[in-house]
Amino acid sequence: MDLAFTPEEQAFREEIRAWVKANLPAEIAHKVHNALRLTRDDLQRWAKILGKKGWLGWGWPKEFGGPGWTAVQKHLFEEECALAGAPRVIPFGPVMVAPVIMAFGNKEQQQRFLPGIASGEVWWSQGYSEPGSGSDLASVKTRAERQGDKYIVNGQKTWTTLGQYGEWIFCLVRTSNEGKPQTGISFLLIDMKSPGVSVRPIKLLDGESEVNEVWFDNVEVPAENLIGEENKGWTYAKHLLSHERTNIADVNRAKRELERLKRIAKAEGVWDDLRFRDQVALLEVDVVALEMLVLRVLSAEKSGKNSLDIAGLLKIKGSEIQQRYAELMMLAAGPYSLPFIEEAMQAGWQGDFPGGVTANAPLASTYFNMRKTTIYGGSNEVQRNIVAQTVLG
Repeated sequence: MDLAFTPEEQAFREEIRAWVKANLPAEIAHKVHNALRLTRDDLQRWAKILGKKGWLGWGWPKEFGGPGWTAVQKHLFEEECALAGAPRVIPFGPVMVAPVIMAFGNKEQQQRFLPGIASGEVWWSQGYSEPGSGSDLASVKTRAERQGDKYIVNGQKTWTTLGQYGEWIFCLVRTSNEGKPQTGISFLLIDMKSPGVSVRPIKLLDGESEVNEVWFDNVEVPAENLIGEENKGWTYAKHLLSHERTNIADVNRAKRELERLKRIAKAEGVWDDLRFRDQVALLEVDVVALEMLVLRVLSAEKSGKNSLDIAGLLKIKGSEIQQRYAELMMLAAGPYSLPFIEEAMQAGWQGDFPGGVTANAPLASTYFNMRKTTIYGGSNEVQRNIVAQTVLG
C-alpha cells in the first residue's frame, strides 16, 4: 500500500489550490469557515462556478463530460476545496443521481438530464425515506401505477434535504407488491413543478427548515422518466447509496473543522486545559485514521485491486467525527454558545458581553443539527451489521 502522492499528483494539487483561491468568492469562504448560514444563492453560485469550469461533475468520466480524474485526483480536489472554505457541493445531482443515470439510464435520458446537473443549473432532491421507511428502505409505500405512457404517483417522502429548493427529485416508488419488498421497487425521475407535488418544510430545533415532507397526489410522470427496468430500482438504489455513504464520511471537511476547533479553543482560553486538549488530540487521531482508510481505498483503486466494500464503515466513522467536533466546539465556547435566536444567528450576533463573538453564533445550532449524522444515510447501528456481514464475514 503506497500512501505517498506522486510529483504529478502534488502538481495537480497545486493547480487545484490556485484555481480555487482565484475563483472561490471570499464572502462565501468566510461563511463556510465560520459556519454561518449559506443561502440557496450561495450554494448555487459556487455550483455554477464549478460547472462553468467543468468540475461540478468532478467524479465523472470524460465520456459524460467530466474531467476523467483518477480516484486520487478526485480526493485532492475535494480536500483543496474543503480547506479553502468552499461550500460542500449539494450531492444529490452530481454525486448521487448522475452516476445512476450514467450506469442505468438510456442515451436519451443521459442527454436530457446530465447537462443540467453538470452546469449546476438544475437542483435535484432525493426521494428515498418515508415515514416508517428509513433504514428499512425496502418498505417504501409511495405508489406508482402505470397507465399507458405515464405513471400516476401517490404517497409521501420525508426528511427531503433542501427539498424546498428542488426542481427535480429522484424517487424510489413501489410498482409491485409481489415477492420480496425489494423486487417491487422502481427508480423514477419526477419534475417537482408537476401538478400534485407539494413540499412542506419541517422546522428543526436550530430554526432551519433543512428537511421537508414531499407529497405526491395523483402526480402524472411520463414513463420515459423511468430509469432502467420496472421493479429493478432496488439495484439502482444500492448503487447510489454506496456513493452517498462514502460522501457522508467527508474527511476533508473534518480536517478543516478540526483546525476551526483549535482556533475556537485558543480564542476562548481552553487550549491550555490539558484535559480539553486531550479530547482534541483524540479527535485528531480519529480524523487521521479516517483519512488513512480513505487513502487505503484510493491506493487499492490506483493499483487496480478491488478494495473492500467499506462504504458503511466510512459513513460510521465520518458521521461520529462530525458529531464530536461539533460538540467540542460548543464546549469550548461554554455559555457563549448558548444564545439561540434564529434572527441573531442570521446576523452573527451574540450579545454585548465578553466572548460574544461572531464565530460562536452557530455553535449550538451546529451541534444540534449534527445529531442527525448517525441516523441519515442508513443508521450507524444498521451499518455496523452490514460491515459485519460484508467485511468481517
